[in-house]
Amino acid sequence: MKKSKLLFLLLPMMAAASYAQESRQDVSVSGSALIAPFTHGQGVNQTATLGLGGLVSYRYLLTPRSGLEGNYDYSQATQKYSVPYQGVRVHTREQEFSAAYVYNFTYKNFNPFIEAGVAGFMFNPIDDIKTQSLNVKKATDIGFIYGAGIAYEISPSFDIRVEYRAQVQKTPTLVTTTSPTFSTGQYYNVNNPVIGLAYHF
Repeated sequence: MKKSKLLFLLLPMMAAASYAQESRQDVSVSGSALIAPFTHGQGVNQTATLGLGGLVSYRYLLTPRSGLEGNYDYSQATQKYSVPYQGVRVHTREQEFSAAYVYNFTYKNFNPFIEAGVAGFMFNPIDDIKTQSLNVKKATDIGFIYGAGIAYEISPSFDIRVEYRAQVQKTPTLVTTTSPTFSTGQYYNVNNPVIGLAYHF
């Protein structure tokens, strides 16, 4: 009887210790691509080259299924603006700062997930041979992100992640001191596929 009582008292402590040992945080590093669609508005056509870069994320699980995530995405691409009889190309450094809610599913070693959140975007011009207009001003915007992916657990500490993300934002406005302002005034969905490795701790 005494042993049963002792076991009954120890069970909550054992459960708490087991929960404390669970991995609730992870950091991931991924290769990232930005694929922007063609947009038209206010007499301006805008396209962009494929943007290549990287994504760094930190995720904290509030429960085994729900978590919060912070992201930083960096890439470079060339924005192309055109109006009748005039076109401008600007090489840009593109950055995303975002916070998202993540919901996880578990199927053995496969862990699908979905996420959505708010984001800030920054476009900094790079003055090099890919830029045709001088004195271009930095553009910033607020939008949101969403995505779905799958993580494959290769060990208790590491998993491989593949995800489709999307950035929803207003097209960057090109403002210079030497040429007219170019803006479509439109919102667009930028495709952002990523693949990388996550470390759990």
